Amino acid sequence: MTLTLEQLRMKVASQRTNLPALYGDVDFSTKPERFADELVLEGPSQSKFDAMRPQLLADTEKVERMRAYTMLGDTVADAYAALMPKYGFRPLVNMLQHACDHGVESMSDAPPELVTFIRAMEATPDWVDMKLVEEGARQSREDSANYSPFVIRGAFIATFMNKYSALPMALTGTLSNETAGKRVKDTASFFITSTLPGALERFGPGFKSAAMVRLMHSMVRFNALRRSDMWNVNTFGVPIPQVDQMPAGLIGVFLLAFKITGKGRFEYTAEERARVELSRYRCFLLGLPEELVPATPKEMVDIMVMYEQTLRKGYDDKTCGELLRATMAAYLPADEKLGSRIFDKLERSFSKIFFLLSFIGGDSKKAEELGVKITPWDWAVFVGCGAYIGVRKTLYGIANRVPGIREATDRMLVKKIERMLASYGHASHTSDATQYKPAVARPQAAE
Repeated sequence: MTLTLEQLRMKVASQRTNLPALYGDVDFSTKPERFADELVLEGPSQSKFDAMRPQLLADTEKVERMRAYTMLGDTVADAYAALMPKYGFRPLVNMLQHACDHGVESMSDAPPELVTFIRAMEATPDWVDMKLVEEGARQSREDSANYSPFVIRGAFIATFMNKYSALPMALTGTLSNETAGKRVKDTASFFITSTLPGALERFGPGFKSAAMVRLMHSMVRFNALRRSDMWNVNTFGVPIPQVDQMPAGLIGVFLLAFKITGKGRFEYTAEERARVELSRYRCFLLGLPEELVPATPKEMVDIMVMYEQTLRKGYDDKTCGELLRATMAAYLPADEKLGSRIFDKLERSFSKIFFLLSFIGGDSKKAEELGVKITPWDWAVFVGCGAYIGVRKTLYGIANRVPGIREATDRMLVKKIERMLASYGHASHTSDATQYKPAVARPQAAE
């Protein structure tokens, strides 16, 4: 059920009274600098969607709803993370893992906040079609196995190209040169795991992974807001608000919706619908409300463009550049064998072109300014690997239409994904404040 604007504002404001340990010092009536609702922004045009700005901002209710979501965290996961002073970091992680594996019913001393957290994830809403979710997972397995390894780095760096949304990552210090590769693989693990058969069912690995991601985000909020010298609410708002999770969870759906609406089509095909439903349910498990995971292509484009236009532009090299360079320098393969080192070279080049074309409009000069230098070799790799991926996709598509072969092919993809996940290692999805590196976080430099 979609909340009215007044109900949404009340929910945002209630964070201060319900969770004073996190939000007691936050004035939710103020508008953070990051939220840009001026009709005309200073500086030159920076987005292909800037022409839509007057029309978007004319819908004042949608603008106000986006402003509210900009200040909304994850109320149930935040309440659980706020127990850190009482239980400590590791016990909270262990209890959540136990609850995911065995149910809160098996715990005689489960904190009420943990019970509420798990129950919220178990309460699958009416707008989710679980049969479509499972079908979407099946259809997504080929991309997970054959395409994702080439694009995950490029997609990951796109999430911190704005200083206002990137600061939480910089603050934790979790994207240093030493740990950037692990964070990329942790992120990939969640999305790839969700395409395995039954992964998003109540006791599936995808459900557990989503819970751990939510706890990690809430731990970042807790530690950021508790360290007032490391976080400026008036500038950056709430750390990792609901709206900042849309791009990561829905970027594939948005690119699809933007493509088909640009061709004048405003309904998904049956296959597209299943993939979209998979993404929407993943986002539900991550705590996003229905309004932020719309069902139609036009609604998807509208809300993502509204988000893009109300998130103030800003690139700070000490925040964004540091994250980008660390991620581009990270070595992702599990070993140093010759085949792994060759794949690393190819994947880096492919990811750079994927990032260039998908997220900065093909502007190679801008890419170089950001620290991503594009070479002829990168283009050659992109074309060659793209052809290789395309041929495999075509062959899998043919096999998918042949009874008997379809089932065998799917089993082969599942095994390949399982091997890939094993090579990524165990995804921790945690944020321990004792591992933070304050020197990486420079909020003053970002203003």
